[in-house]
Amino acid sequence: MKCWHLFGSVHLWLAICLWGCSSAFAIEPTGAQNQDNLATNLAQKITQKSDRLFSGVNQNQDMLDKAASGEQTFGKIRQVSEIEVPLTSAQQLVQSPAPNNPPASVPKQQGEIVQVTGVKANPTNKGVEIILQTSIGQQLQLLNRSTGNNFITDIPNAQLRLRSGEAFRFRSDKPITGVTEITVTNFDANTIRVSVIGETGVPQVELFDSPDEGLIFSVASTAPSAQQAQPQTQQPQTQPPQNQTQPTKPSASGDEPIELVVTGEQDGYRATDGSTATKTDTPLRDIPQSIQVVPRQVLEDQQVRNLAEALRNVPGVAQGANSSTRGNFDIPLIRGFGAGSDIQRNGLRDSTYVYQSDTADIERIEVLKGPASVLYGQGSLGGVINYVTKQPLSEPYYAAEVSAGSFNFYRGAIDLTGPLNPSKTVLYRLNLAAQTTESFLDFYDEQKYFLAPVLSWQISDRTKITFSGEYEVRPKQFGQPGLPAEGTVLPNPNGQIPRDRNVSEPYSTADTSVLRVGYDLEHRFSDNWQLRSAFGFASAQRYKVWVGGDTLESDERTLTRYFESGVNDDRVYNLDTYVVGKFATGSIGHQLVAGFNLTRINSTTINNDRQIAPLDLFNPVYGSQPFGDVEVDRNFNSSDTLGIYVQDQVTLADNLKLLLGLRFDTLNQSSGDDDQGIKTEQTQSSDAFSPRVGLVYQPLPPISLYASYSRSFTPNSGTAYDGSLFDPQYGTSYEVGIKGDINNRISATLAYYDLTLSNVLTDDPNHIGYSIQTGEQHSKGVELSLGGEILPGWNVIAGYAYTDAEVTKDTDPSQVGKVPNNVPKHSFNIWTSYEIQSGSLKGFGVGGGLFFVGDRQGDLANTFELPSYVRTDAAIFYKRDRFRAAINFKNLFNVDYFDSANGGLNVYYGDPFAVQGTISWQF
Repeated sequence: MKCWHLFGSVHLWLAICLWGCSSAFAIEPTGAQNQDNLATNLAQKITQKSDRLFSGVNQNQDMLDKAASGEQTFGKIRQVSEIEVPLTSAQQLVQSPAPNNPPASVPKQQGEIVQVTGVKANPTNKGVEIILQTSIGQQLQLLNRSTGNNFITDIPNAQLRLRSGEAFRFRSDKPITGVTEITVTNFDANTIRVSVIGETGVPQVELFDSPDEGLIFSVASTAPSAQQAQPQTQQPQTQPPQNQTQPTKPSASGDEPIELVVTGEQDGYRATDGSTATKTDTPLRDIPQSIQVVPRQVLEDQQVRNLAEALRNVPGVAQGANSSTRGNFDIPLIRGFGAGSDIQRNGLRDSTYVYQSDTADIERIEVLKGPASVLYGQGSLGGVINYVTKQPLSEPYYAAEVSAGSFNFYRGAIDLTGPLNPSKTVLYRLNLAAQTTESFLDFYDEQKYFLAPVLSWQISDRTKITFSGEYEVRPKQFGQPGLPAEGTVLPNPNGQIPRDRNVSEPYSTADTSVLRVGYDLEHRFSDNWQLRSAFGFASAQRYKVWVGGDTLESDERTLTRYFESGVNDDRVYNLDTYVVGKFATGSIGHQLVAGFNLTRINSTTINNDRQIAPLDLFNPVYGSQPFGDVEVDRNFNSSDTLGIYVQDQVTLADNLKLLLGLRFDTLNQSSGDDDQGIKTEQTQSSDAFSPRVGLVYQPLPPISLYASYSRSFTPNSGTAYDGSLFDPQYGTSYEVGIKGDINNRISATLAYYDLTLSNVLTDDPNHIGYSIQTGEQHSKGVELSLGGEILPGWNVIAGYAYTDAEVTKDTDPSQVGKVPNNVPKHSFNIWTSYEIQSGSLKGFGVGGGLFFVGDRQGDLANTFELPSYVRTDAAIFYKRDRFRAAINFKNLFNVDYFDSANGGLNVYYGDPFAVQGTISWQF
């Protein structure tokens, strides 16, 4: 079956149905939300009453006179708490306590997520007001979550986001008598949670909606008013509490804000949710699989410029062999298995990311450990890597950044976003970057230019479409294919080969261009059902003129070389369409995901091979030209895949969740070559089922115990000696672990896994040049990851991994027990930063990190090892309002180390000490 022929008809059918369904479908919410509707309706009544009072302010001369006297917090804007309204306590708001978890039905979606761009705390004559700043607060609805002494309310369809789009949170410790803490946080990807913690009882809370300020929570103190007012009129403390904002003295006019001792910070190093594991915005604690997130704040603090640098922060991920051109490819290993073809962009697999991509438009990087075939089809047993890109914002935001550093490194980047029309239904975002750099390698030179536009259109309150693109050009990129093991990690009678030695030629180059375009369409039939369709197309071309090492002569200084020129052309098409629905069967809640996935991958390689003179590694003479006959080799590969999948996230109880999933894939692939006019071609088809079962049990709200079973598959191409087609490789994964919130600012995950890859191709001992499917590889290990904020301004991301990977079956008995190359048994990473929160040095900060990688094998035969190393990085930065300056020190102690190896002729040194300075400004 040629599943690709479905592509055109599916697109047409989808477009016709989608536009018709917007008015035809209407699924009424179930009765499961009745308890919460009681609290929501009461909050709406209070809001309506305060709105009516606002409308009458201009008619009340007494109120105008009082406002003119200066009794307000925000300049000319009158405080809502000064208007007389009946006090509504949290107990009155919460007529019927609701469970802590969201109900199966939530309030009506209002299209895009409402962005709360700031949180302010201001004292009042009753206590304190917490203001959630947004221009469309009237769209916000409330769900009661109060329990015990805690007033807790969730605000669906809302997120705390700075103007730059970065998440943040708010906390105030002991702001008034009777209240120990007030926090405003992103509970998940779609919900804000407001918590007011009482000392002895539920605090008294009033709710208002101000068109000028936003949503207002007025918290009353349990102390007499005279006692409560005293701290607000005192002089600022000479030594304010550490890491907190210093109070300021009220102005004489009363027009300036009176700040309390509060802390507001970016939600920088801690991730609470992710979409890669389930295709839904699910809290990480509810996912029965290990998943790590590298947030944007970490990328900025470390000044990450490629995937390899970002993944140093993820335990269990190692740098695989660099291929052909240093820095031109990123080939990561996850839990001992290659994942170079398992890189996604916003949930769509895109194998062109092996050519690297700029980080200018990356919001965060999610790494899902273990098989993901149940949702994404063929892929690595180790896991997948998902780039989540920046999206347009409804408020204007502009930022510029310039960097300069060692080895003639220069870079500039621009980030622009905002609305294109007054109603803010059409938004845009544009990221631009340009970079040029040299290296410690001889005659290394690289240039790249990056463009990433995004356009979103809110067609209606139920339908939204986003178009995105990326275009990256590397017109001049040149590196080296590595150095021999003898003279680097192994002794050489001629001495040590210099680290900067390049075995290629100065005219070698690899000009690369990558284009990616796509759309993401979302349509809501009702509050509980939605349809999503995403399409991505990627095209990558690389034109190369290349010289590499072939063999090392017996004198261990003469390297024979090869000359190669040609082109690589890769094209990827990916369509993923699925429905997401929430419903209940009795007391059991369900979140269903069901859909289909069509992919096509075409790859063509043309190589022109010639001879070239050898090179003396210890006394090189460059300038040799190719000679001899040209050998032309043309290879092509093509695959079409149709996948049909279903997944159910089952809530058996508030603390017990079950994840079930199954996918069926049918694959048609063809490959062939034209070697010196001799053409060969072969085609084959295969099918595969990929199940997943996972269970999460939460004995306490901040603790999740989980277990999971899942499978993966990867096609094998070629035939055996008897002409039979090879079956796919199958992977089996068992994983157990524990996830915990150490507090509301730090999260940790501890996981144990056991992975087995079967049907691995090995040499046929009876027929030279053929293979049989008897090989097996096994990997087991333990991973620990931690991320979040230790104290206000002090962030950390850390991890440890123990990886025991080996070959367990092979036709060659000597290979059994061998360890895959570049897989360390032990690795450890930690990066921490601290920013001063108050005083004259407010905004000044430092950061530092250690990255330990243990011994690794340099080739599959395990003939040599790469030694362990510890690399130290550091940073100094200063932030003031919209200005930020930073200096990053990479490999601070200039340690000689090896990143990876791809056999005895390709050993890659790590980068030496380098300094990079960066200045950025937000407009």
